[in-house]
Amino acid sequence: MLETATSTNAVAAERARAGADEGLVVVAEHQTAGRGRLDRSWETPARSSLTFSLLTRPSVPAADWPWLPLLTGYTVAKTLRAQGYDADVKWPNDVLIGDRKLVGILVERVETPAGAAAILGVGLNVDLTTEELPVPTATSLALESPAGAAPDRTRLLVELLRSLREAYDAWQAGGADAVARLHASYAAACVTVGREVRVDLPGGRELTGRATAVDEAGRLVVLADDGESVVGAGDVVHVRAREQ
Repeated sequence: MLETATSTNAVAAERARAGADEGLVVVAEHQTAGRGRLDRSWETPARSSLTFSLLTRPSVPAADWPWLPLLTGYTVAKTLRAQGYDADVKWPNDVLIGDRKLVGILVERVETPAGAAAILGVGLNVDLTTEELPVPTATSLALESPAGAAPDRTRLLVELLRSLREAYDAWQAGGADAVARLHASYAAACVTVGREVRVDLPGGRELTGRATAVDEAGRLVVLADDGESVVGAGDVVHVRAREQ
């Protein structure tokens, strides 16, 4: 446990390069330079969130590594639902309650002398008030709890790590069958499927259309006016409620 860190992912990456074993967990009470997708900054008041990173050293084929961000988001949402929160996963790995973002996840590949590693970074808003939210479209467990009281952060951290390690180990050991099960479970749970979306793509491009599926590689399938596109990376905005 670190009192302050620039980024738990950065600390975990440094330790991975120094030879740390799989399973290392870095937790910080306060991140001063946390990062999200597309190099966005992410910072919350000290002790108001859970910010942690889990070091993994996957041995599965490189073609399956893109499933790690989706596995992480799906597992975090599933764990929070088991705790009584109406959490959903938005492609690829944001965790929402309603249309408000509760959890940000950043998975990074790191090259080390012992081989490639993957850092699973999670930032979960726990005790933030409305005034402390980083953006108006965010939320926290405290704000979503009926009594306005958030769960104990230590207990929640332990449960999240247990669930993540269990899901990761099953994915690692299960081969193609495990990937197929993850695909089916994620696709069924992802609230982006069936929604009209705008996808901000790398390079400043934009794609609008209806998200129709998540394919076997974890990519989002979007049907636009000019045909179907498959998106492997991008920032998704839900532009209207999913039709039932």
